[in-house]
Amino acid sequence: MSAALLQVQNLRVAFGGKRVVHGVDFDLAAGEKLALVGESGSGKTVTALSLLRLLPEAQVDGRALFSPAAGQGGETRDLLALSERQLRGVRGKEVAMIFQEPMTALNPLFPVGDQIAEVLQLHEALSPAAAREAAVALLAETGIPDPQRRANAFPHQLSGGQRQRAMIAMALACKPRLLLADEPTTALDVTLRVQILELLDDLARKHGMAVLMITHDLNLVKRFADRVAVMEQGRIVEQGRVAQLFGAPQHAYTRKLIDSRPTRDPAALAPQPAQPPVVQAQGLRVAYPVARPGIRGWFSKGEFVAVHGADLAVRPGETLGIVGESGSGKSTLALAVLGLLPHGGSLQVDGRAWTGGSASRSLRRFIQVVFQDPFSSLSPRMTIEEIVGEGLAVHDGALNEVQRREQVLQALADVGLAEKQFPGLLGRYPHEFSGGQRQRIAVARALIVSPQLLVLDEPTSALDVTIQKQVLALLQRLQRERGLSYLLITHDVEVIRAMAHRVMVMKDGHVLEAGEVDTVLDSPQDPYTRKLVAAALDV
Repeated sequence: MSAALLQVQNLRVAFGGKRVVHGVDFDLAAGEKLALVGESGSGKTVTALSLLRLLPEAQVDGRALFSPAAGQGGETRDLLALSERQLRGVRGKEVAMIFQEPMTALNPLFPVGDQIAEVLQLHEALSPAAAREAAVALLAETGIPDPQRRANAFPHQLSGGQRQRAMIAMALACKPRLLLADEPTTALDVTLRVQILELLDDLARKHGMAVLMITHDLNLVKRFADRVAVMEQGRIVEQGRVAQLFGAPQHAYTRKLIDSRPTRDPAALAPQPAQPPVVQAQGLRVAYPVARPGIRGWFSKGEFVAVHGADLAVRPGETLGIVGESGSGKSTLALAVLGLLPHGGSLQVDGRAWTGGSASRSLRRFIQVVFQDPFSSLSPRMTIEEIVGEGLAVHDGALNEVQRREQVLQALADVGLAEKQFPGLLGRYPHEFSGGQRQRIAVARALIVSPQLLVLDEPTSALDVTIQKQVLALLQRLQRERGLSYLLITHDVEVIRAMAHRVMVMKDGHVLEAGEVDTVLDSPQDPYTRKLVAAALDV
């Protein structure tokens, strides 16, 4: 490693007089990759954003000495002391940032190629034509297929991995000396995670770029970083080389993070007695109409088949995991099982035909869902009592207000949220709770109508590792106590190992492989399954 490119000294950040980052110190050498890890609320993202003064409401103290010509006698500047005008010349050109959610970071009104070209025109003074050509070349360098066409695409027309690559192309447009990467692989498939990490690794070597990566994914840290700094409640509690820190962690919080991998509950995953399935599908097919090209589109529509004739059965107390990359059809299959999409083939819930329409309303309480993002799936305008009790209002209209409130409190207590712990719990709103607590509220909302089957659509992908472990343990306990069945949709092979009895592997709408979890994941027969398992081991 070369001399220090960035020296952060006694960094303190406060909002409205309340300090959230307390005297952080770390160095970053040119070409080095440092991971800043910790749970949500630990201060890691605030630390990174404060380096470029992207927190207008914050009070920031300390020093961030930036030496882009480190070791060559170049000028050293304190990023925290620069004027706004001076910072504009640094942001994007010398220090760039990849934000956590590309869908919100990219402008939805402009093609991604134009957004990349804008950076080049601003910092490199390229002509519009030259900037456009360079933008296409950058997209090609990040591995986006058909970059000339993708440059004309709007963010919503790209997949999650493609949007992330477009963000990386924009960040690297001016060949910065330092890249701040805030959760660059969150919610991406395991194979896409490997591709993004390899891309960043390759570009860092090629351009001699240092990377400060913000993440809570410890597997990613081991795969990518040279050094790691662990943050807890606004303080760095431990830092060192990756092998040293993972091999012999000194701080209790570091040990807690490392021990937070999903674990298998033998009691919950004991073999289940043969019983009629809670839900059963044969030849389930989901297709969407699409316009035909040319004059044929005037007279008839084509179709895109998202699920090709899937068969499945979930028995009482059993978890069926469905794993695959984005676009594999797993979430579409889940929506069809929930009765939210028209479908072909046969589908039965509790032994009765399930169409999902008004005719099947009496069956609706038997199958409930917990969505991926607890923040967007809970209405911000409803209180916790209204959110959790909504199902009772639909399915148990005979209950009076007192009875309904008692059941709401019991459902919340069952998922670990008690009025004693959270005074005024029923009158609170979702934004007053952490991500893990919001997901518990979502589980309570699903459980209050006593369902037989829960569809879990990526229930922990947006959560920290410690919170993920708590939510998975909660789901395992509820399954053990209530005999619940789960249809678990995920791209995380570790979660499948911890939670599922059986697993189905999907790709391009087809079920490629299915069977007992240990059999499929330990001895995969299909090349695609082998690729997924290998990618999970890599990160």
